[in-house]
Amino acid sequence: MESIPYFIIGAVVLVIIAAGFVTVNQGSVAVITVFGKYRRIMPPGLNFKIPLIEMVYKRISIQNRSVELEFQAVTQDQANVYFKAMLLYAVFNQSEETIKNVAFKFVDDRNFMQALIRTIEGTIRSFVATKKQAEILSLRTEIIQEVKKHLDDTLEQWGYHMIDIQLNDITFDEEIIKSMSRVVASNNLKAAAENEGQALLITKTKAAEAEGNAIKISALAEKEAAQQRGQGIALFREEVAKGMAQAAKEMTDADLDASFLLFSMWTEAIKHFGETGKGNVIFLDGSTDGMTKTINQMMGMMKMSEKAE
Repeated sequence: MESIPYFIIGAVVLVIIAAGFVTVNQGSVAVITVFGKYRRIMPPGLNFKIPLIEMVYKRISIQNRSVELEFQAVTQDQANVYFKAMLLYAVFNQSEETIKNVAFKFVDDRNFMQALIRTIEGTIRSFVATKKQAEILSLRTEIIQEVKKHLDDTLEQWGYHMIDIQLNDITFDEEIIKSMSRVVASNNLKAAAENEGQALLITKTKAAEAEGNAIKISALAEKEAAQQRGQGIALFREEVAKGMAQAAKEMTDADLDASFLLFSMWTEAIKHFGETGKGNVIFLDGSTDGMTKTINQMMGMMKMSEKAE
């Protein structure tokens, strides 16, 4: 039997040795097993494994990963709520124990993802079942906090941690959306009516206040004007009385009859009526008795003025 050429043996050895070199990409690690049992972890870069003995069981990404979720929940008052969410998660750390959990807790990534999604859905459904449909839209933050509270410990046991979860959309059945729109519209109309009523009340109140102030100012002005008119009439009468008394005194000193002054005033008054009158009719008693009566009255007024002095 012919012997195998040495170069063939050498080539096979080189191939086997070359197969022992393993490249691990940045952002991932490789899990090495020996005959199916965990052996060690390969970090990023060029590594060497024992050919034909050590095997790369799984490459695990330690980068952030995201998944989108769509599911349905039912509220306490039997309303269907539809959620769209985005979950951001990553491997908890690069320790050996964590990597072993990630590699061996689930058969494959599909089973892990199914468990993750069902856990989130179950948590949200349990929370929503205790709330009424009208409360859900205002409880977005509380729902996220509830998921984080229940999911953090579970994910850590699987070797992961949740970075963030966002509820991108919360919707209801079409009939519920229409009824909610009608409720919002009626509330808006009610608020608008209340605002209009308040505005009208304020307008009327301000108008009444302005009218009251105007009346008050007008009354004060009228009062002051009346006082001024009264003072003017009083001063006028006072000056007339003083003038008449002075004239009567001068006529008495001149040894003249005071009735002549009154007659002169009488004729001056009739002249003034005739010159300044504008078609008005003035009835005067032009008889001798009427004139005598008028002069006596005027003389009585003069005597009263003298006594007042």
